[in-house]
Amino acid sequence: MEETKYSGKFIRVTEEVISEQTWERVYLKDGVIVFPINSEGKILMIEELRPHEQKPIRLKFVTGLKDMPSEDPIVTANREMQEEIGYRAENLEIILHRQSSGTINNHLYQVVATGLIPSKIPNPDGEGTILSIKPFSIEEIKEMLDEGKLAWSIGILGLFKLESMIAKNLINI
Repeated sequence: MEETKYSGKFIRVTEEVISEQTWERVYLKDGVIVFPINSEGKILMIEELRPHEQKPIRLKFVTGLKDMPSEDPIVTANREMQEEIGYRAENLEIILHRQSSGTINNHLYQVVATGLIPSKIPNPDGEGTILSIKPFSIEEIKEMLDEGKLAWSIGILGLFKLESMIAKNLINI
């Protein structure tokens, strides 16, 4: 039987003995990565203060966690944009969904957002965590990757998927 060893705000850690071997599992809250595209066709990214991370200031896509397991990831994406960049979107589309199971367990949704409308709600991490909002083309983001100014991450897979969908006219920006 699976036994919870730790349960916090964002993670739960369990152990289960199967055939005399102990298996550990980590359950992470399901999350979103959002690519908000402005009227100039650029992706809005945030420069964010993260004092508990190795690099306390990072450039990142809009990201966040579902408040409840049943929450629609589109609702999560819109809320995270409102908190982090002060916009909601008229059009949101899930372009990638990754389900991880085994040792680490969660769902991650990558969402493209267009038709941005100003709509700010309070950021639960504090308004001071967002240092700036910066628009970048896909080419500029790829250059930052090549130059080491932006870290490779799971979000970059979504960026490449978005680039492919734009090239095939599957996303209208």
